[in-house]
Amino acid sequence: MQTILGSNGQIGYELANELYQNYTKELRLVGRHPQKIHATDQVVVADLTDADQAFRAIQGSDVVYFTVGLPMDTPVWEAQFLQITENVIQAAIKTNAKLAFFDNTYMYQKDATPQIETSPFLPVGRKSVIRAKMATRLLEAMTNEGLEAVIGRAPEFYGPDRTQGITNGMVFDRIKAGERPQIPVSDTALRTFIWTPDASRALALLGNTPDAYGQTWHLPVAPGISYQALLALAEKVVGRPIPYDVIPLSVFQNEANTNRMRAEQLEILVRYQFDNVFITNKFMRRFPDFHVTSFATGIQTILN
Repeated sequence: MQTILGSNGQIGYELANELYQNYTKELRLVGRHPQKIHATDQVVVADLTDADQAFRAIQGSDVVYFTVGLPMDTPVWEAQFLQITENVIQAAIKTNAKLAFFDNTYMYQKDATPQIETSPFLPVGRKSVIRAKMATRLLEAMTNEGLEAVIGRAPEFYGPDRTQGITNGMVFDRIKAGERPQIPVSDTALRTFIWTPDASRALALLGNTPDAYGQTWHLPVAPGISYQALLALAEKVVGRPIPYDVIPLSVFQNEANTNRMRAEQLEILVRYQFDNVFITNKFMRRFPDFHVTSFATGIQTILN
């Protein structure tokens, strides 16, 4: 039995399909409002902030995937994420389940310093502090408490269907709606994006590779790209020029005073001033046959 915590999100949904197609038909989908994806899926309703519910959701699982997402709301993150993480850690230890933890890069330094698996956690911002604490707690449990876990860390998402992220929302969704894309902060700085189906395939691979456990892995990505180059690829797909607006960081800072979503985004948008260099050499050396989706293919999939 392999279990997905947070199965309703884009990563959880694509992960369920990958596991079903290539690893196991015995899947348990867990969330506040989980829905079956395949006829044989087991569905468990659980509030993971409750330790007993987390235990029942995980009990009987061989591998548990943590793909839990919370709304972009700092007080909610502070109130729930650390408790959820602790409940999942304790349940996995008590039930002897392996844990594959899907992580992000909030805790890294927000400048052009290349990011590797051993980069120090230098969180700036309340959500970044929470993500640093979650990852640190997980590493402690792996080192000192017998937790068998693997961490798969991903940069910003872009992808099809229900993918949520700044670039999908401000760029691709606006192109599909016939509106001018809004480029956050800079159109020339290099950005690193992960195609959400690639992220789910990579996490499934790590979860089913025994010697991957006990380690952190940067999940595979295409080389960094500027928004300028991204829009040039989009123009080839739609067959027309795509005019766009670059929204300076100062505008986001001003809007953050009255717009809660802008205030929540601002913590990560400060990084958009710099090239974002996310190194995945470790993963590609271990899994050289993993195919990373090109930006040309990804953009064509989104826009068509």
